[in-house]
Amino acid sequence: MTFRLVASDDALEDLVDDLVRVERYALDTEFHRERTYYPRLALVQVAWDGGVAIVDPLVCDVRRLTRLLRSDRLAVLHAAQQDLDVLWHACGEVPARLVDTQLFAGFLGYSTPSLVSLVNGELGVTLGKGDRLTDWLARPLSDQQLAYAASDVEHLLALYDRLVTQLSALGRDGWAVEACEELRTRPVGPGDPNDAWLRIKDVRTLKARARGVARSVAAWRDERARRGDIPVRQVVPDLGVLGVAQQAPRTLDQLARCRGLDARHTRGPIADEMLAAVERGLQVPVEIPQEVGEELDRRLRPAVTLVSAWVAELARQERIDTALLATRADLTALLRGDADARLRFGWRAELVGEGISRLVEGRAGLTFDGQGGLTLFDVS
Repeated sequence: MTFRLVASDDALEDLVDDLVRVERYALDTEFHRERTYYPRLALVQVAWDGGVAIVDPLVCDVRRLTRLLRSDRLAVLHAAQQDLDVLWHACGEVPARLVDTQLFAGFLGYSTPSLVSLVNGELGVTLGKGDRLTDWLARPLSDQQLAYAASDVEHLLALYDRLVTQLSALGRDGWAVEACEELRTRPVGPGDPNDAWLRIKDVRTLKARARGVARSVAAWRDERARRGDIPVRQVVPDLGVLGVAQQAPRTLDQLARCRGLDARHTRGPIADEMLAAVERGLQVPVEIPQEVGEELDRRLRPAVTLVSAWVAELARQERIDTALLATRADLTALLRGDADARLRFGWRAELVGEGISRLVEGRAGLTFDGQGGLTLFDVS
């Protein structure tokens, strides 16, 4: 495979000039975030009808890609969520139009397929095996490493063409485009520090007073990690946040007895800041939001299991990835009566939302079809 290596700002401007003239382009990124809070962009790979290029962001100002991202050219990606986060951090933009071939494949019966399996299954092409643990920030990169990176975009446009043809024949191309727009418009970036505590495992086991401390300490940890651009676990591990939340220490001696902390956490500025965060948290005990804790009235909880079984069967029959059709959070939101529940709108409402509402209201029932499946029927 031949590709263009873009290693100067002028070369990047020339590449963008070429790309804004085409109708669509494939896009992928390589990045690391194991040792940092923010993702560190290492490569940007692009392909278009007639060419492939690799941009080196260590020597180019990748913000020059903004002109392309803001254009109405269609960006084709695979498993795009992390790429969108990386692009937003590096360029302050995400593509104005995009499709995700992993999402497209989900409407054809695939369940979050890898690029390797999807290219092989749809195009009959076996992508070369590379070192998945490559340090993409190292320089120089070998020709083999660069070729492996380029292969991530080499077949994306052909793959998109094949998938969209199949989806159009089924009348699902509009569904897939809608799902891609949902992905494109999701919030990107690190989020609100005050929500960081909700990402800690077992946080829902804490009582209200301890939850206030957990939220405050986790927010402080997140902000400190951002300032130093280090992973949050290097500030205080999750176990330490939970330990502090449970004990609510007011002194250095009490802090030293909290599980999950070591000597570096119990002296100096980090200890003072943590104790101050505890004091703030004790002032505002909190409840876990509905979508994380006890979401439903107890009388409706059995309905989640029942409806989940029907949704899974419907997904099998329709050859749609269950996660695209309806997640547990989607089911809960609908059963809870949320006005903005996804299952109230568009193709999801038509396919599953209306049926679930009829079922819960007693206007429909479920029966086995005699072949191991479930069928929804109207109750007269």
